[in-house]
Amino acid sequence: MAGFLPRTRTRTRARRAWPSPALGFVHRWVGLFIAGFLFISGVTGAVISWDHELDDLLNPHLMYAQGKGPALPALDLARRIEARDPRVQVTYVPLHAEPGGTLGFSVEGRRDPKTGKLFEPGYNQVFVDPATGLEQGRRNWGAVWPITAETFVSFLYVLHYSLHIPAMWGIDRWGVWLLGVVAVLWTLDCFIGFYLTLPVRSAVAQKAGRGFWSRWKPAWLIKTSASAYRINFDIHRAFGLWLWGVLFTVAFTAFSLNLYSEVFYPVMSRVSQVTPGPFDLRKPADRNSPIQALKTYDQVLATAAAEARRRGWRAPAGGVFYSPEYGIYGVAFHDPGGDHGAAGVGPPYLYYDGRTGQLVGQRQPWVGAAADIFVQAQFPLHSGRILGLPGRILISATGLVVAALSVTGVVIWWRKRKARVARRSR
Repeated sequence: MAGFLPRTRTRTRARRAWPSPALGFVHRWVGLFIAGFLFISGVTGAVISWDHELDDLLNPHLMYAQGKGPALPALDLARRIEARDPRVQVTYVPLHAEPGGTLGFSVEGRRDPKTGKLFEPGYNQVFVDPATGLEQGRRNWGAVWPITAETFVSFLYVLHYSLHIPAMWGIDRWGVWLLGVVAVLWTLDCFIGFYLTLPVRSAVAQKAGRGFWSRWKPAWLIKTSASAYRINFDIHRAFGLWLWGVLFTVAFTAFSLNLYSEVFYPVMSRVSQVTPGPFDLRKPADRNSPIQALKTYDQVLATAAAEARRRGWRAPAGGVFYSPEYGIYGVAFHDPGGDHGAAGVGPPYLYYDGRTGQLVGQRQPWVGAAADIFVQAQFPLHSGRILGLPGRILISATGLVVAALSVTGVVIWWRKRKARVARRSR
């Protein structure tokens, strides 16, 4: 009898902790599958919330200009970069530097006429002193190896959304798709985990007159005087409840960002009227067969500046890019340092066809139908920039919570597994 009673009590506690055995099973194994991925994404997300600040701290030789005096025309500096290394073409031109800062140009390899493939210059960013025109450094943003102070932040950034999984069979999005599926499972598991914290109806509790909240309240608390296992369990359950809304938002936006073109945009287009952007309407060209622009940066900027004045936009053109993959120019209008403006959704853009110079699209922050605004809000919500500095702090803390939930969930499973094995042995 003495050996029978503890087992009965254990089963009673299990029924109260898991209102539905089937949902408990799903929560357990889905959690185990995604725990490692979420730990990596959580830790890296906590760090890259401060990507610009950390990059400035680690790489002052790249970020801060050494010369003094008036700035040279940015397009002239872009032409100098291409003249110094004919293997590359400039794909992004920042038109104005922040006070005391350098200009960071993006470059891509041109097509090698001998091999038919793109050159591999070994770098994709060039930092130039706007006053002297001298290069202060180059780096390969997002490089896997070697990890240096110059590539550390970008290494974490790419690890966060793709795990640096290499291209296979001509596809370089395996890591993006994998973490997109993890995000879908995490989104669904948010609801399962929440449901499993709810108290089940108990005849004993009803007879004692205990209300719903009095029975649910312990799930929100951490009993610090309890055993290590109980504290671990309370942390897993309570943290998940305290930040449930934020965790769900991060999970859903991770899905929408990683599987945007594959799932999110097609589904949104079916359930609501979404205004397609120019990149939604075109198929990308083969990587080794980029679309050569017939219009120059100067021509596109002149056309875009006139169009912006006609629309009454007050901000100057702050940056311009060209996408060889889609054959599209994009001109952003913002003051220096305002590329993350409008609560993280970014500045207004005008898009032009690289061959004809025709206007093919526009993007204005927080303008459009409800579905358009919902689509625009995905990155600001995921990064916390929609709330400014407090939002970034919240997202950084949430990343650490996600890592903690992953660890405590595995510990809970391991302790229960050991207990089951011990009972079978007895």
